[in-house]
Amino acid sequence: MARSSRSLDWGFPRWRGYGSSREAAQVRLCDRHDCNEPGDRPAPKSPNSPDRWWFCEAHAAEYNRGWNYFEGLSAEDAAARETEESGQASAFASASHYGWGGPGDGTRSRDEMRALDALEIDAGASFDDARAAWRRLAKANHPDLKPGDGAAAERFRQIQAAWDVLRAAEERRAAA
Repeated sequence: MARSSRSLDWGFPRWRGYGSSREAAQVRLCDRHDCNEPGDRPAPKSPNSPDRWWFCEAHAAEYNRGWNYFEGLSAEDAAARETEESGQASAFASASHYGWGGPGDGTRSRDEMRALDALEIDAGASFDDARAAWRRLAKANHPDLKPGDGAAAERFRQIQAAWDVLRAAEERRAAA
C-alpha cells in the first residue's frame, strides 16, 4: 500500500492552520473515575504544588467547594500571600479609570451587572442613564404611593440596593 503524500497546502494562502493535522484531536478526559466528559478545568492537587487535576465543569465545582487555599498557613502567612498575589494583579486595577465602558470590557463587577439588570437597563448604559432609571422605578414603586403592597415594597428595596451598588462603584471610579 502506497503512502499518501497529498497535502492541503496548495500555495498561498494556506488552506489549513499552522500546526493542524489530519489526525483526530486528542481530548483530555476528566480525571474523576468513570467520567467521560472533557477535562478542561485545572485544579491543584495540593497546596503549593504545580501538579494539577483536570476535571469537567461539574467535578471541578465539586472539588473546589471543599478547597481551602490558605489551609495550613498561619494568619500572618495567609495575609502575606494574599497581599503578594493582589499586588501581582495590580495591572487589572489600573484599568479601572475607563469607567462606564461597554459590556464585557471587564470594568464592571458581577454585582454592578446585576444592579443594571434590576434597574431594567442594558449593560452599556451610562451612569446618568442608571440614575434616571433609578428615579423612575423608585417613584413608581415607592411604599408611600402603594401602601400595603408587599410586592412593590420588595421591588423598591431591590431598586435601592441596586442604586447603592452603582453609586459606590461610580464613587470608586471617580476617586481613582
